[in-house]
Amino acid sequence: MKNKYPDQIYHYLLLGIVFIVGLWSVINPHDLFTWFLETFPAFIGLVVMTATYRRFPLTPLAYTLIAIHCCILFVGGHYTYAEVPLFNWIRDAFHLARNHYDRLGHFWQGFGPAIVAREIIIRTSPLKKGKWLFFLVMCFCLALSACYELLEWRVSVATGSAGDAFLGTQGDIWDTQEDMATAWMGSIAALLVLPKLHDRQLARIKS
Repeated sequence: MKNKYPDQIYHYLLLGIVFIVGLWSVINPHDLFTWFLETFPAFIGLVVMTATYRRFPLTPLAYTLIAIHCCILFVGGHYTYAEVPLFNWIRDAFHLARNHYDRLGHFWQGFGPAIVAREIIIRTSPLKKGKWLFFLVMCFCLALSACYELLEWRVSVATGSAGDAFLGTQGDIWDTQEDMATAWMGSIAALLVLPKLHDRQLARIKS
């Protein structure tokens, strides 16, 4: 009988790394309210992944991308996206206009979910690999980014200055559009670079 969990040790390793980074993140964060706003998607994702692990395990690639995404959220939550030290250094060293950690987060908002969405569609629908799969996954990631921007907007309206760090525009009036475009480019990058590796791993999974 085919082993449905051939990479279980690797999955536990990823979970351990995410747990350690998450624990570090909540220790003396820049602002606890902002930390919660920035990191709650990671906790939702972890709950969903844990609840579905036995009946619908994902590929190691998908879990790796999810783990990286969680860590990006935890780092952003700890410092706020506008004040991550490494990206402050990059900003100053290269004379940039802003801290671009936020752009990294939004790029991954498209890059990681693209592979997860691709996997779910391939394994649960009759849609075949090709242009339509590429297009629909790309549309999903763009919609996901738009929903997140709407959430940022409503939180900012509801909380006023308390939500400014979560909004993280850094004075850029086009921040929302640029965030969505960055997520869109992330999804395209993932769909161009990772499908061959993803398909090899999909072949090993018993749906």
